[in-house]
Parts: sequence; C-alpha cells; structure tokens
Amino acid sequence: MTKESSDLYPVARLAAAQEATAAAGLDALLLTPSPDLRYITGYEALPLERLTCLVLPARGDAFMMVPRLELPAAEHSPASRLGVEFVAWDETDDPYAVVAARLGKVGKVGLADLMWAMQSLRFRDALPGAEQVLAGTVLRELRMRKSPAEIAALREAGAAIDAVHAQVPDLLKAGRTEREVGADIAEAILAAGHVTVDFVIVGSGPNGASPHHELSDRVIQAGEPVVVDIGGRMPSGYRSDSTRVYSVGEPPAGFQKYYDVLQRAQEAACAAVRPGVPCEEIDAAAREVIAAEGYGEYFIHRTGHGIGLESHEEPYIVAGNTEPLEEGFAFSVEPGIYLPGTHGARIEDILICTEGGGERVNHRPRELVVI
Repeated sequence: MTKESSDLYPVARLAAAQEATAAAGLDALLLTPSPDLRYITGYEALPLERLTCLVLPARGDAFMMVPRLELPAAEHSPASRLGVEFVAWDETDDPYAVVAARLGKVGKVGLADLMWAMQSLRFRDALPGAEQVLAGTVLRELRMRKSPAEIAALREAGAAIDAVHAQVPDLLKAGRTEREVGADIAEAILAAGHVTVDFVIVGSGPNGASPHHELSDRVIQAGEPVVVDIGGRMPSGYRSDSTRVYSVGEPPAGFQKYYDVLQRAQEAACAAVRPGVPCEEIDAAAREVIAAEGYGEYFIHRTGHGIGLESHEEPYIVAGNTEPLEEGFAFSVEPGIYLPGTHGARIEDILICTEGGGERVNHRPRELVVI
C-alpha cells in the first residue's frame, strides 16, 4: 500500500470508530461492503450475497467475517494493516450465527448504512435481542470532517472532472443526441483518471428543466442551452461532481437574464461558507438571491450535499439543517433555476470549508459557455 493510500485510510480510524461506538452507547458496528467499510479499513470489498462484515465491538478486538473464496483479496487489501482477525467461513457455515456467538449478548448494534436488507434481516434473526440502528449515527461525525489526505483526494477529483468539462464544447454540437454526447463524456471521465462513471446528465432545451434528467435520444438543436452535470469515482475512492451550462449558439431570449441571477446566487452561497455558519444559511444565501428576482418557485431542490466516498453524504446544505460548518467539511453548492417545458440551468462546485472560508475544488468558468 502506498504512503498516499495509508494517509487516506489511516490505521487509527479503527480505534476512533471503536471509541465513537462506545460513546454512542452501541455494543458493536457491523460493516458490510459499503463506503462505511472502506472508510474504516480501506478495503473495497465486493458486495455479494456471501457475507463480508467487519465486526467492531465497542470493547474488545474487532474481526472480519470473510467468505473463504474472498480471503486472499481481503488479506491483500489495506484491511490487512489493521491487525484484525480474518474469520474465513465456508459455504455450509452460517456466518451470522458465528458473529452472534462471538459477540455474545448485545443490546444495540449499528449496521452499515447501505447494508442489504437480506443481510440486516439475517442479523436481526441471529441477534434477536439487539436493536438495530444505522452505523451512520456513529460514523457521520468522523466522515464529515475530511482529513488533509481526503481533501487532497477531493482536489484531485475536482481537477479531473474540470478536465472533462474543458472538452465538452468540442462534443456538444447541434444534430447530435444527448445519448451520443453522454457516451463521449463518459469516455472522457474515465480517460481523465476516474475508475467509474457515477453519472452523466446532458439536459438539452426543455430537458434542462429536469434536474436529474436521464440521457435520451433527443437531438440537440441550435440555440439551445444544455445542462451538463457529471461525476465519477477516482482510484482513491473519492468522488467528483460538477455542473456547467453551455449554449449551442446564442441562447434563447430571457435565458441569459436568469442565468446571471443564478450565477450571483451561486457566488453568494460560496461567499457565505466559513466555519460556524449553519448549513441552512448557505442554502438561504443562494435562495434569497433567486427569490428576490422572482424565480424562487423554480429553485426546487436543496443547495448542496456532502461528498467524499459517496457522491451524496452528510452534511446536506438545506433549510432546517442547523449544523454549523466546520473546517474539513466538503459539499456541493449547486443552486438551479428550472422553467418547466422550456429550459433550465444549474451551476455546481465542490467546496471545502477552511479556516478562511470556502475553497472551491472546481475552477472551470461559471459564465454561460456559448459554443
């Protein structure tokens, strides 16, 4: 394992998670293949019907249940640095019963937030006296506060997706379909260093008014704005996510007016980022600009979401979230204006909360790009 990877997935996280488990009043965490497991161990285990599970008691030694055929992969993974016992199980074994027997009597356990239902129900049966809660109630406090190595990984991801946006003007042409453009963008995401493509949104014309539009066979027309929202996963495990708006030729009447409003709203929200500011105030900073210009009803989603090992994680930048920002929090700022049946726009950057304010990791121009 490289020093970079060791910094990104430090051994000390296991002890920190164990302390947090005890402090939360849980008896153990049960972490199956998921961002939770990778955060603690660095191991990107395959999600299978066969149980792989890090069992982290609040007190005592952790161990990992591993299907025997996955044991070599586990032993060669970053999890091998942690000193936890790998408990290999065979096809005729009941790994849930093994976990229950080794844990003994427990009253409350935290399950990986993305554990499959088939596994959580098996654990419910194996530990009938245990209350099940989300492991995220424990791990959120650790995962939200990005380390210097995590911040470096997010900067790398931001630069990679910026490199893809730089190519978009050459790919967006009148007469091409959204699907054709999207396929080229997906190739560019991988070529820029990502290992997976998380999403490619190419919303042309009226499709730009749908924030999570799926690629379609609609032909892009001259004079249409196009919303391009793209992201992927880097080898580090950390994610990219950035949205820019392009116009194939001069935009339609009225579009530049509300695009300018949107750009001011995004700037206002980014400028509001600093430690101690409640998450909801970042949302309000963007929303107030848009509402003041008469477009409030067309801003139909939260202003942002946390990002790290998942594209969407805590903290969420939304009304009602009074949690104050802290140094190391990483999240998107992405206000949008969507006019149903006509067109839409969204500008998105990933920001890191620093002592001095908000550091953007995306640096492509935020002005409307006319092709």
